[in-house]
Amino acid sequence: MSREINNNVLYEPDERPPFLLAAGLGFQAVMGMLVAVAAYVTIIVHTGGQNDSYLSWAVFSAFAVSGIVIVLNSLRVWRFGARYTLVTGPSAVFVAVCAIALREGGPAMMSTLIIVSAVFQLALTAKLSVLRRIITPTVSGTVLILLAGTAMSVVLESMSDSGSAGPIAAGPITAAVSLGAVLALRLFAKASWQQWTPIIGIAVGCTVATMFGLFDFRGVTEAPLFGVPELAWPGFHLDFGVEFWALLPGFIIVFLASTINSIGEGIAVQRVSWRLPRATDFRTIQGALNSVSVGNLLAAGLGTVPIALYPTNAARTALTGVAARHVGMYGGIILIAIALLPPVLAFLVAIPGTVLTAYVVVMLGLMFVEGMKIILQDNIDVRRATVVGVSFWLGMGFQHDLIFPELLTGTWGTLLGNGMTIGSISAIFLTMVLEIPHLRRQRLNVSLGFESLPEIDGFLRSFATKAGWNESSTNRLRSAGEETLSSLLQFGHYEEAKGRRLAITAHLTGRTAELEFMATPNEENVEDRISYLSELTQVPDAEEVSFRLLRHYASSVRHQKYHNVDIVTVRVEGSRHVHSESLSEVG
Repeated sequence: MSREINNNVLYEPDERPPFLLAAGLGFQAVMGMLVAVAAYVTIIVHTGGQNDSYLSWAVFSAFAVSGIVIVLNSLRVWRFGARYTLVTGPSAVFVAVCAIALREGGPAMMSTLIIVSAVFQLALTAKLSVLRRIITPTVSGTVLILLAGTAMSVVLESMSDSGSAGPIAAGPITAAVSLGAVLALRLFAKASWQQWTPIIGIAVGCTVATMFGLFDFRGVTEAPLFGVPELAWPGFHLDFGVEFWALLPGFIIVFLASTINSIGEGIAVQRVSWRLPRATDFRTIQGALNSVSVGNLLAAGLGTVPIALYPTNAARTALTGVAARHVGMYGGIILIAIALLPPVLAFLVAIPGTVLTAYVVVMLGLMFVEGMKIILQDNIDVRRATVVGVSFWLGMGFQHDLIFPELLTGTWGTLLGNGMTIGSISAIFLTMVLEIPHLRRQRLNVSLGFESLPEIDGFLRSFATKAGWNESSTNRLRSAGEETLSSLLQFGHYEEAKGRRLAITAHLTGRTAELEFMATPNEENVEDRISYLSELTQVPDAEEVSFRLLRHYASSVRHQKYHNVDIVTVRVEGSRHVHSESLSEVG
């Protein structure tokens, strides 16, 4: 049976659609994010107590940086860029920490915190393969629901404060109508209309706000047609006091969460962009994350808020069927052009806070549910449920001063007052505790070559003996190891593999052995090659024999490709000796 072809894909990433189609879809992609960018930047700046001059500069800079990163991701320069259309911009994950940073130390402190966090993001991306056991789906989901919970309190506070202008009922009515419009679109509109939810929902809210006199158009009419706003660069905060060190863990956690979200989005985009299914290429994800990190360094240099991949890229690609990277190139250029149109920016800045926050509330609600979905898809058991529950409620307790509030004053109050930080650290720590039993994995480090096969075979035989496996299961494990080595070497690339190393780890879960082969990278993907086998003739060539045998011996094969390492995970089902099973039952 051949692999299912995705006929919905009209243009794959490297195919070039007609100019008008690509440019039109690029315009549509960035139009859908205009209001979202304005909403997040405005809420952060206003909640942080900054003036309108800085707000105009921050919005302009956010659009310019986002456009540059979108263009960069449609290309690939060394390890920067993904060659996919990936819309990027300010995100709800940054609302809470950036608003607090602005309130505590102003734009200069926020810029310094972003620089340190962006460098951390670059380092994390380079070592993405090393963190795969700690940054688990359970941790990822917990961080997301914590982000939604902590950001929601900031957003709702902003909504209450922004409703003070005009008649007393103006704020609540405007917020209610805006929220109702967004909910109606999300609940009842067709998929083709839902991508326009931000624009339609905000338009309805602005109409009501205008009726109450809450929308000030003077900035729009007085703005020049073309140019940049008045420079409001804040510089950098180099006084690394208590406030800086208290806020830094929160920024690190948020950038970690942003990275996790981007990994998930990168995987999803690759799945919907090709007619024939492909294994995930984590080098592409690393390229996208590197581009975002560069964008964050640029955002810090300009004094605006950080950016992240938006969670709508995969849905938009699946909806239009056009995955061509030229869509992103044109979209990024259009976004940069929009940043140079002051009337458009002035209109976005003038949108009342009650309208913007009503939209963000829905987005945070979806973020919370997305976090729960990630957790539930990780085969949650009692241990993982404990990690999630304890971490979430610890975070909420500290966020709302419910845990020893009389002790959390001064420096300690600043350090422990961010519930997202406390909850995320708790989730990571408890996950590391769960990993302790797996530290007993058996390990082998050899050169990457056929000359290491006897040593690998002895290692696997010893592992099977300690597990009490019978001869048939032992031979199957040894054969799986041999064929994995052959698959990595790809026969014809044997000479190129000389001087490289291969690390093998093995551990037992129930009756399943999990082998992990970590080698320096090459261009072929074992998982892809195995999936191609069903499309070949019944008499395969010599290069395919190893892949067929590996598929026969292993119950599952997963190949993750990173810039710095290839990781092939092979699972082999085994059976114990009858005598060993009897002893186990007696024990």
